[in-house]
Parts: sequence; C-alpha cells; structure tokens
Amino acid sequence: MDGRGYDLAECLAAIDPASLSYEEWLHAGMALHAEGYGCDVWEAWSRRDTARFREGECAKKWRGFGRSPSEVKGGTLVQMARDAGWSPDGADGRGEALGWDDDVGGDGTGGRIVDPSWVEAREVVEPAGEWRGWQEAVRYLEALFDADEVVGYVVEAWDKDGRWVPSGKGPHGRTAGELVAALTKYKDDLGASIGQPNPEAGAWIRFNPLDGKGVRNENVAEYRHALVESDDMPVERQLAIIEELELPVAALVHSGNKSLHAVVKVEAKDYDEYRRRVDYLYRTCLDNGLKIDTQNKNPSRLSRMPGVMRSGRKQWLVATDVGKASWDEWREWIDEQNDDLPDPESLAGVWDDLPELSPPLIDGVLRQGHKMMLGGPSKAGKSFALIELCVSIAEGVPWLGFGCAQGRVLYVNLELDRASCLHRFRDVYDAMGVEPANLASIDVWNLRGKGKPMDRLAPSLIRRALKTRPIAVVIDPIYKVITGDENSADQMAAFCNQFDRVATELGCAVVYCHHHSKGLQGQKRSMDRVSGSGVFARDPDALLDMIELEQTDALRRQQEDAAVCAALERVMAERGPGGWQDVVGEDDRASAERFLEGARALLGREDERAMLDAVHTARKAASQRTAWRIEGTLREFPRFEPLNLWFDHPVHRTDATGALADLESDGAGNAWAGRPGRNRQAKSKAEKAAERRQAVEEAFGACDMGEGVTVKEVADFMGVSEKTARARAAEHGGFWVKGGTIGRRKEGK
Repeated sequence: MDGRGYDLAECLAAIDPASLSYEEWLHAGMALHAEGYGCDVWEAWSRRDTARFREGECAKKWRGFGRSPSEVKGGTLVQMARDAGWSPDGADGRGEALGWDDDVGGDGTGGRIVDPSWVEAREVVEPAGEWRGWQEAVRYLEALFDADEVVGYVVEAWDKDGRWVPSGKGPHGRTAGELVAALTKYKDDLGASIGQPNPEAGAWIRFNPLDGKGVRNENVAEYRHALVESDDMPVERQLAIIEELELPVAALVHSGNKSLHAVVKVEAKDYDEYRRRVDYLYRTCLDNGLKIDTQNKNPSRLSRMPGVMRSGRKQWLVATDVGKASWDEWREWIDEQNDDLPDPESLAGVWDDLPELSPPLIDGVLRQGHKMMLGGPSKAGKSFALIELCVSIAEGVPWLGFGCAQGRVLYVNLELDRASCLHRFRDVYDAMGVEPANLASIDVWNLRGKGKPMDRLAPSLIRRALKTRPIAVVIDPIYKVITGDENSADQMAAFCNQFDRVATELGCAVVYCHHHSKGLQGQKRSMDRVSGSGVFARDPDALLDMIELEQTDALRRQQEDAAVCAALERVMAERGPGGWQDVVGEDDRASAERFLEGARALLGREDERAMLDAVHTARKAASQRTAWRIEGTLREFPRFEPLNLWFDHPVHRTDATGALADLESDGAGNAWAGRPGRNRQAKSKAEKAAERRQAVEEAFGACDMGEGVTVKEVADFMGVSEKTARARAAEHGGFWVKGGTIGRRKEGK
C-alpha cells in the first residue's frame, strides 16, 4: 500500500514497462522501495519488457535507492497507473489523474457521469462487400480540415520487434484540398494519390493542421482536435462509453485492430489551453471507465487513417460528428449532468432539528469557516492588523477589543521578504505585550516573488494546510493573486469563489485585505470604498473597513503632551529621588511643560539627559501616530458601533478616552477636504514660537554632557539643518552661538 491506501502491486500490473522511459522505470522502482516493497516485485514486473530487461540491473539500482531526500514516493506510481488507464475499484474520489505538469487544479474534471458496469455494448460492424476506402479518407479530411490547411500523414512503416510503426515524418506539405482532389481523381489507386501504404501496417494521419515546416508540436497551426484511444477494452464498450459521454467527436475511426480512434473537438486558442482541455478530457474519460492511452496527448500525434487496409482488416471511418457539436456545448452539458449541487430540502424536515451554527472566530464579527475582508488605504497598517489577528488567535487574546477563539493560524505572506515578515511578528508581539506562549500555532508561508494566481494557489494552499488544520487562513494582500479584471463582476466572482473553496475544503475562516480605490473616501459608504467590482464588498461574510480620521491641532498637542507626561512618569519612577511626587504635584504632572520643569529641578545632569531623550522619543512617536475608524458590514451579526483606534506603529490600539469620537474622516462633508491644513485650526504665532523655544531647550539639554554642545548635535537632535538650528537658538534668546558651538547664556546676559 502507498500512503493513501492504494495497492501498488495492483498499480504496477496496470503499467507496461515497455512503454516507459528509463527515468520513469527508475521512478517506479523508487516508489516501491519508498513504500516498503521488495526488489523482487520490481524485478518481476520489469521482466515484461523483454527488449530492455537485464539480469541484475534491478538489484544494482535498488541498492542506491533511499539516499536522496527528493526521491519519489508511492503516489508517483499511483499516478503512472492512472495515466495508463487504471482506476481503483469503487472509485471513491480519493485521487484524480493529474495533468501533464502534475498540477492539481486547472479545469478539474467532469466527474462520474457514466457507470461503466451498466453500459450496454454498441455493435461495431466492419463494412462488407465492395469497399471504397478513398471515399472514407475524403470524408475524414473534409470533417477535420479546411481545404487550404496543411495535412501531415505517413504511409511508410517498419517492423520494430514484430510491431509495425510509422517510418519517418511522412509528407507534411500538401493541403487537405490537394489530397481530396488527388483521392477523387485516382480513387482506389492510393499509390497515385497519397503513396502506397504497407498493407500489413496500414497508414497514419495527423489530426491537426500543420504549418508546412515540420511535424512537431510547435508546427501545429490550429489546436483543434485531440485523440482519445483505448487498447484495453473491447471496441463495443469503447463506442458505448464514447456515446454515453456525448464526446464532441469530429471523426471516429476503427484502427483495424482492437481500438477506436476518436478525434475529439477541443478547439483551443493556444497550446496552454490545449493542454488544459486535453487534461480535462482525459480525466473525464478515465473517471467514467474509458481506459484510454494517455501517451496520445500531443497535438501533432499520428492517428489511424481511414480508407486503407491493415493486416487484412480495414481501417475505416465509423462515424463523423458524434456527440455534442462543440467543446463548449459538451462542457456545458457535462456541468449540467454533474453539477455537484445539493438537492433542495424542505424546511419542515429541519425545523425542529436545525444544524448548529459555526462558533465565532472573532466575537460579534466572524464565524469559523466564513470569510472576512479588511479594507483600507495605504499606510493604514492593514498588514500589521492582520498580524495582530494572527497573534490574537494563536494566544487567545482580544483583537481590537473583540474576543478571539484560540487555535492554529496560517499567514500567507505575498508582499514582504521573509526577514521583514518574521521581524514584524516579533515587533507586534512585543508591542501588544503578549507572552509568546503559542508560537507553534502560527505558520507563515512566505511567497514573495513566488505567488501564483489564486485559482492555481488555492490547491497548493489547501494541500499544505491540510497537514496542520488551521482555524484561520490569512492572505495578505490579495492584489498579488487576483486573476482577471478587478472591475469585472463575473471575473471577480470567480476569483472570490477560490476563497470559498479554501474555506470549505479546510473548514476554516479565510481572512484577507484589499486596498481602497483612488480619491477621497469619507463621503462613501464603507462597503463602496474598496477598489474594483462591488463583488469584493458583497462577497465576504464580514467586511471591516478602515478610514483615516483628520486630527485637529489641539488633539495633536493633547496627544503629544500626554505622551510626554507618560514618558516623564516612567523616567521619574526609575531615576527620580524618593518622594518626588510630593515635589511635582498631581496637577503639575498633568502638564508636560510643568512636569518637565519640575523633573529637571530634581534630576542630575546624566539623568536629565536620559529624561530629555525619553521626552523627545515620546513626542516624536506621538506626532507620527495616526487615527483611524473601523466600520463593519456583517452578514451573521448585528452591526457594531464604529471602532476608533490609534495606529501606534507597529500596532493598533483602541481609543479608550473617546478623543476620536467627534473627528471626521478624510473628506467627509468638508469642501476643503484633501487640502492639507485647510480644515485644521491654525496655530497662533505665539504658539509656534513657544514650540520652537521648547524644542531648542530639549535638544540642548539632551546634548549637554558638561563638555560643550555643538550646533551639529542640536541640529541632529531636532531633525533640522545646522542653519535652522542657529536661527532657532538666536530666536530663543537664551543661547549664544559661536562658530560651531552653542551655549546657554547666563542670567542677565
């Protein structure tokens, strides 16, 4: 058994070793070794390839297995078997035949539509009596090609170990119209029209038009058709399943041996789409019991040409235009047959036994298994807010005042380099004052420069998250993974469906952030501010929107003074003399200016310098603090009152004092909104002069260590040029400046 419960011996029996490359043969052995099988199993299977088997070679290779951490596992052998047409008994959906790049996702699969055990075989009758093969060849060409399109075919063959195979590239410069004209002219004289086929080998034809320059994949001019062929089941059952699946077959050819060749319309616009569609086609066939040969994927592949003889049997055209008329019509029909949607249920049947609601992840905001978007402009600290949420979930502490369930969380980082992201987590932990007791509950997936569109990222995310089962996945930010036009409702609906897929398959909440559109946002509703289609705001179960508040100058001064007073409290508690509170009274400690004056009188020179450093740091931090309001649009809970908070880098703190309650948001109801300074109370000249004098005092005091103070030191502390520092000192009146030195004037000077 492999790790998913499949019998690898059964898988091995479904694979013909002669059809594998040397590397694929080695992978089969590695898979068996990794899953605990013996070398004898690999060797017995390898003997089936009589042309290449060598005694002792399996044992020699076996001894080298297991030494590389990148060696393949049992799943590789399962996939090889599925590609060969094998499927587990009683298919239970545990796995799917993967595409050419083994990339889970893509267009998926049509699912189980046909139960092969109940399909009745369809009779396939070889033409009897006088047979005009050239007419079938003409019908085939007219069904697949336009008259001016180049067709490639091969009529020469050689015997390879008792099996006839095409010899060389064959002609690839004649158009379908030229071939039809020649066949019509010479009729049964195929040698004159297309070249004489070997009657034992038959003939082959390429089912897609070429560019006339070669016969490789890059020479395919139109990715119009794909080949579905099976050698492992009776042709009567092949035909039955092909018809039951309504495959859009342009031409159905009997190979003259034991298979039907169905040339299926895939109508792809380019090679990438061709690969996706053929992968979907093959998966659907395999899921419905048609054991196809998966080696026929290439668009330049040769198929059997109707109208010629092969070992006494006819290669003949069974039918044209079978099933649906086009690929799109077939896909639509497939979706209708197997839409995976639940049946409607009667409310009466569940009224007295309602299912339990999912428990909250964020109290009053978001349930587990639901989706939440955090919207906001640049510099709102959205990423920090999401990191705060990760910490709150892992440690079971409130987030922005909302209680959080405790559990594991996966943070998908799409924007920051790895070092910056990890440092942010430490900074947020420190700023929140939370003990990092559950660091193992936070997983960080760093994908900067490695991200994929969300439809391709989702399967990879799900595979990794299934190992840890987080209760929340946080994706930051989504503009890195958006697929399609951000302003297209249908494309963004398909994009947002990927979040549903993650939430459903993992049973966890999905949280992500998105940016505001350009322009002022204050006069818009919160759900209309995010950029792009309105789908963004209407899709999540909870939308939290952040908008900046315009602070008044009075509030800024109040906040700076409060920060300075708090810093002075800390300094005096550490360095002040005993009983300092009796000297600097409670009223004085409420005023930054009086508190600073009283503290300086009690501290020595070195302690005063430390105090002024702390005051400068506090004032600078307060001046950089921004104010924000969060509004919620919720599907599962009543709307909460707007939440006012400060972004005090690197964390957001709720406004416990109510200082922000009366502030307006950016551009809200103000004709001057957006013009810096116009909607604020202007400072008086006296106020500005007092602030400049205080700044000079603080800077000089911080730099004065009893050994002289330079103008450069004062300028650096104040964050201004030396010229400005000289001017401020002169304006103060209490300082002198000589050369590069600055000093305090003595009393009366």
